[in-house]
Amino acid sequence: MSEKIISAVITGVGMYTPDKILDNAYFESIVDTNDEWIRTRTGITERRKLENGATSDLAARAAEDLLKSKNISAEEIEVIIVATVTPDMFFPATACLVQEKIGAKNAWGFDLSAACSGFLFAFQTGCSLIESGKYKKVLVIGADKMTSIVDYTDRNNCILFGDAGAAVLLEPSEDTSFGLQDSLLHIDGSGKESLNMKGGGSLNPPTHKTVDEGLHYIYQDGKTVFKFAVKKMADISHEIMEKNGLNSEDIAFLVPHQANLRILNATAERMGLDKNKVMININKYGNTTAATIPLCLVEYYRAGKLKKGDKLIFATFGAGYTWGACYLVWDM
Repeated sequence: MSEKIISAVITGVGMYTPDKILDNAYFESIVDTNDEWIRTRTGITERRKLENGATSDLAARAAEDLLKSKNISAEEIEVIIVATVTPDMFFPATACLVQEKIGAKNAWGFDLSAACSGFLFAFQTGCSLIESGKYKKVLVIGADKMTSIVDYTDRNNCILFGDAGAAVLLEPSEDTSFGLQDSLLHIDGSGKESLNMKGGGSLNPPTHKTVDEGLHYIYQDGKTVFKFAVKKMADISHEIMEKNGLNSEDIAFLVPHQANLRILNATAERMGLDKNKVMININKYGNTTAATIPLCLVEYYRAGKLKKGDKLIFATFGAGYTWGACYLVWDM
């Protein structure tokens, strides 16, 4: 395999979280649960809810935050990739709606659906477009309005999810020691029964019956998913480190999908990492699906915790099943 001559690097970040906070006390008031039970099993104390608007609003505001912080025009963006499982509509793509909202009139784009692994899959795709040499500015956004598909009578699932959007800008670099260095991505359709939303697609088109049966809400076999997620996220993170000759001392941060604090801790332990090397914000936002990894990046970068040359491992697991890891060297 020939060595790459262009590397895809992150040159800008942005995020948006809604103002409305749903704390654990709120869930105590609507389902049979309590603050201690939620915190000890998930690590979550708060999550956000978008009251007026849709996923394209979360994504567009994250993009606008990025453009403002980077001080560039939306017209410079060439490609928009939106990772989401809660598109405004099946079509047009949410990327089209974002393109119009931010005024990126020179961009084309598309949506990518890989559940909680969506951002990582979209990130790899965006990096490939940069590495092809054809594009100079690719906007990758992870955004989900998870509260729109949560059943608030389901005590096990409703406590987990929140709404957010976060974005990264990818640009080319001739210094290939920075940016995306490697990735390992997987899918396994045998997991389709354990984590899904059965209603709304061509298999179960919307009817009174599908609505009455609750098929338009997230379904999750929690124990099965937890067991699979712990193993796959931990194993893939260790595998990408081993493949690239990295040890725990080399890694500045693990940037994991924020699904459950116990899963994050198990992954860090498998990698031999101290807990202070794990990016965590699940306590503030819950599981925002495709937004979790970029949301961590934005917060940690703006807090001054990331520096140029830091070696990062992204790791994720989601419905499908989907899972994967990326090795990136920070260039901001």
